[in-house]
Amino acid sequence: MTNVLEAHDLANRAQSLVVGPPAELFGHPRGLTFLFTTEMWERFSYYGMRSLLVLYMTKYLLLPDHAGDVTGLLTVKRALEGLFGPLDVQPLSSQIWGFYTGLVYFTPIFGGLLADRVLGQRRTVIIGAVLMAVGHFMMAVERLFLFALLALILGSGCFKPNISTQVGGLYAPGDRRRDRAYSIFYVGINIGAFLAPLVCGSLGEAAGWHYGFAAAGVGMCIGLSIYLYALPHLPPDELHKAKASRLVHRPFSRDEWRAVIALLVLFVPNTLFWATYEQMGNTIVLWADAATDRSIGLFGVAAQIPTTWFLAFNPFMIFAFTPFVVALWARQAERGREPSTVTKMALGSLGVAAAYLIMMLAALSAGAGKASWLWLLGYFVVLTLGELYLSPVGLSLVTKVAPARMLSMLMGVWLATSFTGGFLAGYIGSFWSAMAKPEFFLMVAAIATVAGLMILACHRPLKGALGE
Repeated sequence: MTNVLEAHDLANRAQSLVVGPPAELFGHPRGLTFLFTTEMWERFSYYGMRSLLVLYMTKYLLLPDHAGDVTGLLTVKRALEGLFGPLDVQPLSSQIWGFYTGLVYFTPIFGGLLADRVLGQRRTVIIGAVLMAVGHFMMAVERLFLFALLALILGSGCFKPNISTQVGGLYAPGDRRRDRAYSIFYVGINIGAFLAPLVCGSLGEAAGWHYGFAAAGVGMCIGLSIYLYALPHLPPDELHKAKASRLVHRPFSRDEWRAVIALLVLFVPNTLFWATYEQMGNTIVLWADAATDRSIGLFGVAAQIPTTWFLAFNPFMIFAFTPFVVALWARQAERGREPSTVTKMALGSLGVAAAYLIMMLAALSAGAGKASWLWLLGYFVVLTLGELYLSPVGLSLVTKVAPARMLSMLMGVWLATSFTGGFLAGYIGSFWSAMAKPEFFLMVAAIATVAGLMILACHRPLKGALGE
């Protein structure tokens, strides 16, 4: 591993001396295509494993017959019960899921700092990809369950912020293609997320849990291979740029401090957004499994939609809706009516609130029975539109305003809103068993509404800092 990293470091330094624009494909630097496919396979592995995680724990791993086989599980359970009181299988699985999804997005702070100060983006991405591949294969061994989650958490921390910042590095300051590039990149994320439950989820439910986890590991290995092949087409590390320009130790300017503070202020409502959005992989899965009529007729033959397939709705809609959303913004820009970055993010949060109001109506209509799966379809349509107005816009925003010498770390801080959001999502999900379902969905909608109003309140004071 050391020799491989050293060779790629030499390639990185050599590339930084090359003069001239990078090769292009479809009007964008060729490196975008490779980053697109690398991220697609990484997301395939992440969402493939995540589509099975809650079902795996509640239907198998945390049941009394198996829980004793997991190294360290009793210690973790006692620690969680010390914080939240007695936990049976469903609340315990929700808390573990919340901590896992949260920590996956907390460690990018340290992965970004490691890249900015020590290793550079490229080396850190490679280390992260290797750790994640190992973690997915470890999931096939029940005793190593918690160690597998740890490897995945650390690997994602190294990988996630540094692959995202490299997209921005492909474009010069002021290049208007950057926002479109992040929309394209986001489509790659969601192609992987769309395929994941169809492949990993189907294997896990039909052939066995461990087959689904192994498929996620194979996907991560493919992503790593693509990234290694793509290194000559990627931008030089920001670490080398900062050292070359002697910016590493220079004090921050006033404008740099304003940009940092602006991003930190938006941290709180972004956290609330992800806390509500992430119910999709937690309580919405439980609703789809137990409270949804999943029957559907195909060519006159009755069939059941597998539970995990519902998690493919959102990523499919991402790459289906993105061209129309981007075209809408372009048309609004021509008329001088395109919403500001902060306004788009506020609309995204309010869209998620509307999605959970749809689920409240579904729960009310179902009563003691089961709701049609069409309610979930409507939920995912509205949720996806909300996501498109917030998530890729936020990624592009960070690369525009963050100081270059701490770009990866601030990207990590931005992604860490999903840590606090994931932790809060797990806590919110623990009320699922105790609350009436209409009241639960109304509570989640109210939290998303508060997030949207908080973002709107930030618009005027942060307008200058965000360059709007």
